[in-house]
Amino acid sequence: MPISLDYTSYRINMENSTLAIIVPCYNEEEVLPQTNLQLCALLNEMIDKRLVSQESYILYVNDGSRDHTWQLIAQYSEASAHVRGLKLAGNVGHQNALMAGLETAREDADVTVSIDADLQDDIHAIPEMVKKYNDGCDIVYGVRRKRTTDTWFKRTTAQLFYKFMTGMGVKSVYNHADFRLMSQRAVNALCQYEERNLFLRGLVPLLGYKTDSVYYDRLERQAGESKYPLSKMLSFAIDGVTSFSVKPLRLIFYLGALFLLISLGILVYVIAALCQGRGVQGWASLMLSIWFVGGCLLICLSVIAAYIGRIYTEGKHRPRYNIEKYKK
Repeated sequence: MPISLDYTSYRINMENSTLAIIVPCYNEEEVLPQTNLQLCALLNEMIDKRLVSQESYILYVNDGSRDHTWQLIAQYSEASAHVRGLKLAGNVGHQNALMAGLETAREDADVTVSIDADLQDDIHAIPEMVKKYNDGCDIVYGVRRKRTTDTWFKRTTAQLFYKFMTGMGVKSVYNHADFRLMSQRAVNALCQYEERNLFLRGLVPLLGYKTDSVYYDRLERQAGESKYPLSKMLSFAIDGVTSFSVKPLRLIFYLGALFLLISLGILVYVIAALCQGRGVQGWASLMLSIWFVGGCLLICLSVIAAYIGRIYTEGKHRPRYNIEKYKK
């Protein structure tokens, strides 16, 4: 059943509000010590300034890491009351791991902030996000001003990604990844979306609550390697498009109509040539056309198969993740 909350009674004084900082982690042992040091310092500062309550915490979500990430998380959890660890039973992917953290934190957190463990998103934007939440926003997006710290390839592919998603009709925030603040009722609303093919950058804008943005400069990665190479970015883009848009299916129709018109034009040309007693030349171009059309057909079948695959996955209703341990 839809969750309904009285907004007037829902918003409370931020001094009494519990903040949960959700950090998905996959093989982050190199960067995690620095991440924990900086996040704990920031959280303690926010508590001292009474921006958030004493019960606020950092929740690290271990997404089936193969290194010592979980051992570090368990160590941090035992050393500080403001650090918790959620261990998933296997690797389920960044989006599912993030969702696991949100669904776990909504039980006792009034507001959540999700951020990657690589420290490229500026953690000092979090207090400003919290202030905008206190002003009445349920969702606050962290938006990058520029990508000067990225390589040319990373910057170019990222820009193409956002333009491609917009062109395909997917509603998303330009230069925003998964660094965002969400109120408890926004998280509750998000949890009503039960699809298994998660694309949170497209889902969150659909919630419809009051939003705002905080702009920051993208920082260099402190340590470790990027978890989003080109192959994963392409897969991520396909997931986003097939989850939120049927425009590729419409493009297939237009492509078929174009081929039909071309074939009719060729037919008219052949008939005219035969009527004039001329032979039809151009077998090389004919073979090229066959290969071209055959390639387009295979691409079209692949697009249709991607949608069918989504239906197949959703129809099984399997859980997105399984929790192995939760250390408070």
